[in-house]
Amino acid sequence: MAFQPTDIRSIEASAVKLISDDWALVTASAGGKTNTMTVSWGGLGELWGRDVAFLFIRPQRYTRELLDESDRLSVSFFGGEHKQELMFCGRNSGRDVDKFEATGLTVTELDGVPCVAEAQVNLICKKLAVQTIDPAGFLDESIHGDYPAKDYHRVYVVQIVSTYVKA
Repeated sequence: MAFQPTDIRSIEASAVKLISDDWALVTASAGGKTNTMTVSWGGLGELWGRDVAFLFIRPQRYTRELLDESDRLSVSFFGGEHKQELMFCGRNSGRDVDKFEATGLTVTELDGVPCVAEAQVNLICKKLAVQTIDPAGFLDESIHGDYPAKDYHRVYVVQIVSTYVKA
């Protein structure tokens, strides 16, 4: 599957639709292992004069371990396609199953970073900052209900180094 480079600003879908409605896969490699996971919380924007993505990853996620060991990762968007596969990748741990084998999705590389060949858009990213959410900052008390196990997300701010669209 061929991809061509483009500018992130040329992607016409809204960030809210891409992440919240269509979902995305975050893929990382470390120590000879590659894993992907579904994200449906996050954002795209600008920070520190750079194009960035904001990713929210729970501490128990296997992909988080790989993200913490790697400086680079990908975020793959599908335009609403492959929802069943993304659901599988969100509900199953890479510790227990090879998600690529189980879903039929294909891992490929762009700029030396693993990403998903079936995606419509692949963002190749570099970590800039990592911070665990501090519940002391919740101004709306109802947010505490999203964390009954107190497993607060780790927020990754990643620079979008390159953007590829399916050719």
